[in-house]
This record gives sequence, structure tokens and C-alpha cells, in this order.
Amino acid sequence: MKPEQTERFFIEELFNKTQEKEILKNEKLVEIDKLTGDASTRRYYRIFTDRKSYVVGLDNPFDEAPEKHPFLSVQQFFLENRVRVPEIIDSNLSRGYSLQEDLGDETLLLHLSTLTSSGEEYRIYKTVVDQLLELHRIPRTAVQNPHLFQLRFDHQKYMDETRFTFKYFLNFFNRNLDDGLLNELEALFDPVMRRLSEEKMVITHRDFHSRNLMVKDGAYIFIDFQDARWGIPQYDLVSLLEDCYYNLKEENREALKRYYYDNLDPSIHGQRSFEHFLELYDDMLIQRVFKAVGSFCYIYNWRKDDRYLKYIGFAMEKIRRVMMDKPRYNELKRKLFMHYYAN
Repeated sequence: MKPEQTERFFIEELFNKTQEKEILKNEKLVEIDKLTGDASTRRYYRIFTDRKSYVVGLDNPFDEAPEKHPFLSVQQFFLENRVRVPEIIDSNLSRGYSLQEDLGDETLLLHLSTLTSSGEEYRIYKTVVDQLLELHRIPRTAVQNPHLFQLRFDHQKYMDETRFTFKYFLNFFNRNLDDGLLNELEALFDPVMRRLSEEKMVITHRDFHSRNLMVKDGAYIFIDFQDARWGIPQYDLVSLLEDCYYNLKEENREALKRYYYDNLDPSIHGQRSFEHFLELYDDMLIQRVFKAVGSFCYIYNWRKDDRYLKYIGFAMEKIRRVMMDKPRYNELKRKLFMHYYAN
């Protein structure tokens, strides 16, 4: 898709500024294509020179120090700690501009469409889980930048995300969220969020699913990591294995849970047994997938982007299935699905 003329002029100007810094100075800009956006407000463009291609990211202007920038600071930290992320070639924060390595168009989700066997699916996911383990093994002492990872998934954050879904999910069905129903739902979700917030935490990607991993030259590359924060290990693992976009084969999912648990030192996760790990995994699934439902509805309500609506039913059934045969969820399941199935 070709960009508007004003966008093209803006990108040309920024690329010229890059070359004035003696970066890519011998390359000639040939073409600019606008890329399809994701669920964020950031805009991306692929630019072609007479030698190769790059991606330009445009975001809100940022006038503070680079070490405070949510994307560049995390990108630099991950790079230093052997987490595969896109190379940043140049940036102009005051203009909201970054010039990045072109990772191509193949997300992990798209790559999965080419698979012909469950064994191949397992091998791919095992490779990604190995990279996730590398991220989660990074010790707190490695964080030297005081501006990094200031946020954490505490009880308040979990409850805020749950209320977010209450608001937009029920509005999606044109139902008023009266105080009585809100209070009842909050009280039922509260024990789940308390259990999650009381565990040891690692650095989490925050949005680790098949659309946020790119496949290039056989490598799986993390993107959209600017919201990284402290959270329990299951946060990212659930995001990957319980992805609302892709239904991983059950046998592979169970094997990968065990593989992850066996390969993360107990001193990092602090969980007393695999059974305890799985209980927290189920809690995390409920919170994480329910939050995704709220995001899908929010995107439609405010931006009229209906691409994500098709995932709501799959997500809700995933939540219902994990609640089955577990007495601690009985009342929450009854109340939540009584309203969901009534619409």
C-alpha cells in the first residue's frame, strides 16, 4: 500500500537525516510502502534502497533521554542479554522515528500455516520456549538502567485489566454494567488475581504470542516488547501456548509446559511443585485470555476494526474448559458464562 504524499515526504526527510549521520550514506532511497498496522497506534513503513530494505516505525514524539524510551531501552537491554530482537539502525526520538532491520512479513502465526505434522509444530514451539527461558533467566542484577521495568503485574494491575474487559466485553453485547454485577464479578475474580500477584517474578515480554514473533532466516525474533515488565513466568508461557490466534495441539501444549518447568531453575520461579506450577498456569490462563477478550472488543468499539472479533468465541471457550472440574472456579464459571451464553 502506497503512503500518502505527506507521509512519504516526512519519511524521506527523516531518512535524509539518517544519512547525514553517515549511516547508510551510500544507499539511495527508491520506494516506500505502508505496512498494515497491528492493534496499536504505531505506523510502519517498508523502505527500499538500491541495496536492501528497512522498516521505519513512527510513534509519538519523545523528548526525554533515550534510556527512558520504552521501546529503545528495552530493545538495547534485550540485545545485550542475547534476546533476539530487531536491530535499530537509527532513531530520532523527538520525531517519533526509528529505522529498523526489516524482518520480512512472516509471523510465527503465518509460518504455522505451512506445517504438516504435530512433530514439526512441537519442534518450532520448543525452539521458541528455549528463547523464552533465556529471557526469564535474566537476573535482576542485570538491570542496570534504573528506568527499565518499573512496572509489575501486581494485584491492582490484574484487577484493572479484568475491569477493562468487564467494560468493553459487556458493552460489546449492549449490556449495562450495573454496580451489583460489577461487584459480584470482581469478588469472584479477586482470589485468582491475588494468587497470581503473590508469586516470584521474572522479566516478561508482556505480549508474547504468535503475531509478535517474526520468522527470518530460521530465527524467531521478538517484536512489540516495549511494555515488558515483571510478572510470573506463566504470564509469557500462557500467552504463547494459549494463544487466541492459534490452537496448539493439546499433546504438544502439555509437553511444552513440562519442558518449560523442568528447564527453569526453581530458584527463579519459586514454585514448590509441578502441580503448583499448573494451578498458577490455569489462573494465569483465565486472567490473560480474559484480558485479550477485552482488547478485541475495545479495538472494535473504538476503532471499528473487526479483525479480532473472530477470536472471542475461541477465547471464551478456552476459559470455560480450563475452569471445568476445578471446584475453585465453580462460582466464577457459573456467573461469567451465565451472562456470556445469555447473549
